Amino acid sequence: MSPSPLFYVILDGLGDDPLAELDGKTPLEAARAPNLDSLAARGRNGYVTTVGEGVAPESDIAVFAILGYDPYEHHTGRGPLEALGAGMEVNQGDLAYRVNFATVEPDGDGFAITDRRVGRDLSSEEAHALAEEVQDKVAIEGAGFEFKATVGHRGALVLRSDQGPLSAEVENSDPAYGREGALGVAKEDFEDQVVEVTPLRGHGSDPAARRAAALTNEWLRAAHGVLAASEVNARREAKGKLPGNFILSRDGGDHLPDLVPFKEAFGPQMGCFVEMPVEMGIAKLTGMAPVEAPTGIPPEEQYEQWAELALEAIEGYDGLYIHIKGPDVPAHDGDYEAKVKSIEAIDSVFFARLLDGLDIGRALIAVTADHSTSCRRKAHTDGPVPLLVAGRAVSSDAVETYGESASRRGALGHLKGPEIMPQLVDFARY
Repeated sequence: MSPSPLFYVILDGLGDDPLAELDGKTPLEAARAPNLDSLAARGRNGYVTTVGEGVAPESDIAVFAILGYDPYEHHTGRGPLEALGAGMEVNQGDLAYRVNFATVEPDGDGFAITDRRVGRDLSSEEAHALAEEVQDKVAIEGAGFEFKATVGHRGALVLRSDQGPLSAEVENSDPAYGREGALGVAKEDFEDQVVEVTPLRGHGSDPAARRAAALTNEWLRAAHGVLAASEVNARREAKGKLPGNFILSRDGGDHLPDLVPFKEAFGPQMGCFVEMPVEMGIAKLTGMAPVEAPTGIPPEEQYEQWAELALEAIEGYDGLYIHIKGPDVPAHDGDYEAKVKSIEAIDSVFFARLLDGLDIGRALIAVTADHSTSCRRKAHTDGPVPLLVAGRAVSSDAVETYGESASRRGALGHLKGPEIMPQLVDFARY
């Protein structure tokens, strides 16, 4: 019997906390999602701690984990992945950061943060124009850099020094994220103040870390000077919008991870649908082939086109990794109603179209999330996420709906992120 074609669908930030406004349900449990419920009822269910108990993971380390790579063993920082995904070069001894455009105001010798994401309405066109200004106008003696805007308020920065290699063992300037070794973790509580970058504890005597901290601070201040004087921001302020006048850096890495290709590690040759540079970087490192698919269009149009393309693309691969950003964004804004609507749109458009064109009796579908994003806390959390697996040779475990509470009654039990892929490969019989 030939292996089952695998559809591995990740709904970004899907998990959540129960909310009083939803009668004690999570947004997923409150959403009308008959297609996801039917898959859960048909197959087996479980719940997943993607990275570790007490770790509120960023997407990069969570995606590593759910693809079968232990981030504690393989990860070297989100920055290099973002840069690689954005088409930038990262060499040993360069320092690559994931960055956000932000809005700040001077506060003594530092900067108070008004909004970490420029009100979430900085267009990609505006961000690219701002990044080009910074690239053209900032010059630092004895150093070089490459700075690119990616999607919305997001970007990537690679710093290079003529004085020697740079070390990633430095603090984030973004106060919302901490470091646990090479892993970036979201904080629930933090002060809205730009952090002065210093070497991490235990690395204060390392010249590469001191060099990296000094260069990062110098670059951030120089970039602020350019952004504060930009006509792009002047036009935004004239319209009553926040200016993107600062760059917040986080999750530095000074080299790319060395990963065993996905096919060699697990068996299937995978194609992938991704929206964000960090996911593209991971795809490149693991040897997954990006499927050219539309992004930046209205969500329901995107979901329909992705489903149709997935049905076509699966003919060229053993499986597809499909990462849908939708639920994460409103959760960061605390908008539980929008998160419910996002889940319902994914169910009624993407899954409805996918299941309509698919012979579920010969395929394998797995649905889970990279992490939970709490509407109440407006942040990633360590909360477990639901997992369903349905299709050929997968018997039902009598769970009737797809959700956080129901998943705990499933036959798959409690898994760690890296344990998912070996089970899927076993189900698909690769």
